[in-house]
Amino acid sequence: MPGFDPREPETYWGLFRREARLTATRRDTPITVGDPVRSADGLRLDWELASEGQATRYTLLRWDDIVRARFPRPNGRRFVETLALGWRLWRTGYLSAYRREARRFYRVIVGIHLIYLGIVAASVALACTLLLLPAQVMPTPLAILAVPAAAYAILWWLMRITRGKPFFVAHLVDDTAFTHAHAKGEAPEMEARLDAFAALIRAAEGKASEIVLIGHSSSSFFGYEALDRVLLNDPDFGTRGTPVSFVTIGSVIPWITLDANAHASRAALARVGAAAAIGWLDIRTKWDWLSIHKRDPLSASGLPSPKAHRPVEFHVRMPDLVSEKRLSRRRFNLFQMHFQLLMSSESPDTFDYISLITGAEPIHGLIERWRSVKAQPMGQESAEVER
Repeated sequence: MPGFDPREPETYWGLFRREARLTATRRDTPITVGDPVRSADGLRLDWELASEGQATRYTLLRWDDIVRARFPRPNGRRFVETLALGWRLWRTGYLSAYRREARRFYRVIVGIHLIYLGIVAASVALACTLLLLPAQVMPTPLAILAVPAAAYAILWWLMRITRGKPFFVAHLVDDTAFTHAHAKGEAPEMEARLDAFAALIRAAEGKASEIVLIGHSSSSFFGYEALDRVLLNDPDFGTRGTPVSFVTIGSVIPWITLDANAHASRAALARVGAAAAIGWLDIRTKWDWLSIHKRDPLSASGLPSPKAHRPVEFHVRMPDLVSEKRLSRRRFNLFQMHFQLLMSSESPDTFDYISLITGAEPIHGLIERWRSVKAQPMGQESAEVER
C-alpha cells in the first residue's frame, strides 16, 4: 500500500522493475518482473516476480484516485481549512505532543505550512503593491475591493508555476489535511476503500505460502487499519496455516494517532499490536525526515507498551544504501529520501528492498529470526541479520 500519491499505479511498477534490474546486477541474482495487470474493479495492480526459484505476486492496493480527489485543493479552500486545522491541533495539544515525539517530521510539516502561509502573505502584499501604492491619494474603494481577487490570482499563479517545489508545499499541506480528516472520520471514501482492501487481503488466505502487507508512509496506518478490519470479521485470520506479516516502511503512525479525534485509528493500532498471529516488521532510518522513528508506534501513540520487539525494528543507515556522492545530492530532497528504502541498495551487503521481496526466505521467518537477535547499534547490523 503506497502513501499519499496521486500518480498512476504503473509508476510503482516502473520503479520496482528499474530497481529490480539494479539489484539483480549488484547481487548477481536473476530477477524477473512481469507486466502489470489492473484488476477489473480498479482496486489493485498485480505483477508477477520470479527469483531464486521463488514466485511472488506483488499487488499494489490502489487509492491514487482518492488522493487526486483531495489534492490539489482549490487555493481558497486550502487556506481556510489550513487555518482551521492549525487552530484545532494547537487547541487540543496535538502540536506539543507531536513535537516531542517526531521532532524532525514536526519541523518539516510545520515548516511547510509556514512556507505556504508565507506564500499567501506574499500574494496579498504583491496585490496591495500593485493596486494601492500607485495611488497618489486615498485608494479608491474599487481598488481596495480588488485586492483579495488579485491576491488570489497571484497565489494561484505562484502555486501553479512552482507546483509546490522544491518543498512540495501543496502536496504536504493537503496530505496533512487528509490525514487529520481521516482521523476525525471525515474521509468516508477511504473508509470504504479500506473495507475493500480488507476483503482482498482476507481472500488471499490459503492461496499462497504467506501473505505480506507492506505499508509505506501514510499506509503505515492505513495498513494496520485494513488488517484490523480483517481481524474484526475473522479473528482466526493468520492462524490457519498461511502466515501473515505486516511490514511498515517510512512509518508515520503517530502523525494520526496523536490526534485527539483518532479514536478509531488508535483502537485499531492497539488490536493489531496485540495480534500475535500477525508478524510486524518496521524498517526505519533516521535519515528520512518524512517518517517518525523515535519509539515504537504504540508507545509513541500513548498506548500501552507492546511486547518486546513488537514490531521488530530494523534500523538502516542511509550511507549503507547510497554512496556519499549521491547522498550529498539527495540529502535535502525530502521525497527522494522518503522513497529510498523502497529502492535498490548500492551495496550488495546491506538491506535491500527488492531482495527482501524476492528472496527465498519467507518474511515471517525473517521477522522471527531478527526478533531472536539482540538489537545492534544503528548501521552495525551483524551478518546474522542480513538478507
